[in-house]
Amino acid sequence: MLDHRLPGVIGRTDLYREVNELNARSGREIEAASKASPPVVLTIAGFDPSSGAGITADLKVFAAHHLYGLSAITALTVQSTQGVKRTEAVHAETLEETLRCLAEDVTIAGVKIGMLATAGNVSVVRRFLESASILPGCVVLDPILRSSSGRELLDAEGVKALRSELLGRVGWITPNREELAVLLEESTLDPDRIPFAAEKLQRDFPALSLVVTGGDANPPHDFLRTAGGEEHWFPGERIETTATHGTGCTFSSALLANLLAGKSPVEAVQSAKDYVREAMQAAYRIGKGKGPLHHLYRFGSAK
Repeated sequence: MLDHRLPGVIGRTDLYREVNELNARSGREIEAASKASPPVVLTIAGFDPSSGAGITADLKVFAAHHLYGLSAITALTVQSTQGVKRTEAVHAETLEETLRCLAEDVTIAGVKIGMLATAGNVSVVRRFLESASILPGCVVLDPILRSSSGRELLDAEGVKALRSELLGRVGWITPNREELAVLLEESTLDPDRIPFAAEKLQRDFPALSLVVTGGDANPPHDFLRTAGGEEHWFPGERIETTATHGTGCTFSSALLANLLAGKSPVEAVQSAKDYVREAMQAAYRIGKGKGPLHHLYRFGSAK
């Protein structure tokens, strides 16, 4: 039987089929790309039930920067926006098992370390960093030694372990002026001595970059000294707000996020500082004391 279709129709039909298949394949590839996993980051810190600081604040910061956050809790706290009432450290064995379990399952791009609570937990984190294939430049330590309400969150033995076991295994540290003084075993630290103090700590740990945060100072200037010896001041302005709970946790987590985005040290610090300022300015009132920042302000407000 003769084929009465016009010449070329068969070829065009095949061409249309190929185009449709290509379009379908492109659609699948676009869909797959949109579902690609974001970088995975880990926060090792305490749990704040008011969610202004610690683990839950870190996870919100990671989400705001399009990262997927894992968490390993080092301590439970009884606290609200009005301060810390009590802390209960997680057993070092539990923390170690948690970190090992996560590392066996997921490739971790970066780590933020906050409250560690005990010298035992410091040692656990040190062993984890030694065994994990995470570059020191992707590890940010926020040396939380006491709460803003004055409660001690890491004892003298823990501080000693922090210095001897962790400072040589992280790439970044974000102390405030008081915390830097403790790490240097000094009673106080005048603002004009911050560059000298940062250089002094770096002499013992030459691969360490420091950001000395100034949120507790007036004016709130921040100081950066990179591992390469570059120094930079970041001017700050005091914001009239009660939403100041967890600013240090927020800054260190945002710093990690910006470092993982490939920004230079100066750019990463400035971006983290800008994020904290904007989250403070966007904050709504929560609680009767020092409330949390609005970590997810970039996603807009609920109507």
